[in-house]
Amino acid sequence: MNQYLAITSRGLENLLADELEQLGAQNIQVVHAGVRFKADQAMAYRCCLWTRISSRIIQVLSEFNVRDDMDLYLGATAINWMSHFDSNTRIVVDFNGTNREIRNSQYGAMKIKDAIVDRFTKADLRRPNIDRENPDLRIHMRLSGEKGILGLDMAGSGLHQRGYRSEAGRAPLRETHAAALVMKSGWTPETALLDPMCGSGTLVIEAAMMAAEIAPGLKRKRWGFESIKDFDKEAWLEIHAEATVKARRGPSKVTTKFFGREMDQRVLAIARDNAGRAGVKSLIDFAYGDATQLIRPEGFDTGIILCNPPYGERLGTTSELISLYKEFGNRLKLAFEGSVAAIYSGSNELLSCMRMRADKQFKLSNGALDCVLKTYLITAGSVKKEDGEKEGVIVQEDVAPDFANRLKKNIAKLGKWAKREGVECYRIYDADLPNYNAAIDKYNDYLIIQEYAAPKTVSEETARRRIMDVLRATIEVTGVEPNKVILKVRERQKGRSQYQKLSSAERHMIVDEYGIKFKVNLYDYLDTGLFLDHRITRRMLGKMAAGKDFLNLFAYTGSATVHAAVGGAKSTTTVDMSNTYLRWAQENMELNNQVGNQHEFVQADCLQWLQEVDDTFDLIFIDPPTFSNSKRMKQTFDIERDHIMLMENLKRMLRPDGQIVFSNNKRHFKMDLEKLTELGLHAKNISDKTLPLDFAKNKQIHNCWIITHKED
Repeated sequence: MNQYLAITSRGLENLLADELEQLGAQNIQVVHAGVRFKADQAMAYRCCLWTRISSRIIQVLSEFNVRDDMDLYLGATAINWMSHFDSNTRIVVDFNGTNREIRNSQYGAMKIKDAIVDRFTKADLRRPNIDRENPDLRIHMRLSGEKGILGLDMAGSGLHQRGYRSEAGRAPLRETHAAALVMKSGWTPETALLDPMCGSGTLVIEAAMMAAEIAPGLKRKRWGFESIKDFDKEAWLEIHAEATVKARRGPSKVTTKFFGREMDQRVLAIARDNAGRAGVKSLIDFAYGDATQLIRPEGFDTGIILCNPPYGERLGTTSELISLYKEFGNRLKLAFEGSVAAIYSGSNELLSCMRMRADKQFKLSNGALDCVLKTYLITAGSVKKEDGEKEGVIVQEDVAPDFANRLKKNIAKLGKWAKREGVECYRIYDADLPNYNAAIDKYNDYLIIQEYAAPKTVSEETARRRIMDVLRATIEVTGVEPNKVILKVRERQKGRSQYQKLSSAERHMIVDEYGIKFKVNLYDYLDTGLFLDHRITRRMLGKMAAGKDFLNLFAYTGSATVHAAVGGAKSTTTVDMSNTYLRWAQENMELNNQVGNQHEFVQADCLQWLQEVDDTFDLIFIDPPTFSNSKRMKQTFDIERDHIMLMENLKRMLRPDGQIVFSNNKRHFKMDLEKLTELGLHAKNISDKTLPLDFAKNKQIHNCWIITHKED
């Protein structure tokens, strides 16, 4: 009997041990992400053919300590490779794991390959060919700390490759993982199974194959063990023939009903094709279905509802997913009393949106993602039935009631104010409560939730749960469609990092501020192109600019320039380092019919430009970053340190009766009034007069000054 290692995902070791025991393996021992066992050749073939949840089965040839690359080489050299395969065999080495000395898996694989080749050449034999694309046999090395296991991959490629899935939907589950979820869900071959978000059908296909006793490896064309010298072809053909007969007879014996529902008709067609290739198409009722409007299929009395909904790592937006989980939970409670729901997700927070209490939960990693399978017994107590109705209504549970109440009060107050003011974009919540550290801005019928980075004293799990509560409560309080709620994580930014692009979706909308139109981008950047806290400052500049030559420095998307131009400025000059934002500024001007040679747009490092230009202006607006170390700038910039240097240059450009409106967002900024006086300038702090009502709770959001030449 040989020693084998069956590899699986973390959390599935005991399930795999039970499966191998049922298949007839002996001396079973659970290890990390795998199971050790002993078997003769025929039993090893049977395990390869019939295991549903092992990803690989390795025949262990040697175990040895690996402290460095020499140990690795010598351990591999000690194996008599010629007794296992000959020079005509195309091989490849798979290396998994690292330690303090072997830090690179490719290097480890190379040392194993060198040892194998050297063993052949020293025996005066032709070296075997290395074929990474189409090998006959894979050599498998598993390194954990200083312990190494080296052997032959019996399958030759991942055992999840059943041969029935030619195409998959987005973010598909591996077949081995899907089979494990079916087993963990509590499903038995006599129990009806429904997947309401079936995608390419993997979960229901795997369950149907179990019910029909179809060996998962039956359709594989090649096996690694066929290239091992002691391959017992007669034993293998007998095992394969037995499985073939079972697969032919099995489906006709199945009375269990399987249901798959999917919204994407293209993916649904793929699921049907996959089921056909797996030999179970006749057993599964595939149909179009929306999980948020799920109804009990005809023929499904009670059973298991098993699914793997999207959870944000690859698909969907968080707000849309919240709505999906919430409505899906409602449908389960209304239509499936007496059944069990088994939901697999990478987000406990999203699972909590279903408002159901889990009976069991299993931590099961999906690749590198930490996920959990939760099972829920759907009882009558979870639904409030209305008299005379078959289906009832869900008793709503308050989510983050303190936050929700504060948001309601803010909306009632600010909504009326915004309508009077004539603004469509304003802040409705700004970290009012310490446990809900976020800002919420309204842009017409869209909402942007900006999550501030949580303090170190708050765990990552707690922070995730709180922001999820903010999302859920915001959707419920405002009634805004979930696909119009956008979540962004906003940390304390340095320099212009807040302007960095997040995606390339480029979804824009036009908004109105005091009768002036602006293009905003709600998705692609941390900021939208319009700083809402500068709203009053912009309006003030519009009133001050009539008949004047206006300069806007660090202009961003030129919103201050637009106000000045609409207010009657004689000319405008808009300066920013970014061509993207300058083009955006031009578009904002065009939206408001402000075009012509009197409006100049300059792409330049503002600090450098200030030192080189001799033009003068009547009105200058400057809103520099708090700090910048941009590679495109010739020097670092710190507003506290460098604001007097700015004023030296601005004084030269300011006409005798001119004014500078100087703003920045540094908390507790202190103007150096003494040095300013020495420059012959006078500063007046107007911060309190430029702070809008929707930012009134945050006195430090910005500070604003009017600076003029000092009167003699």
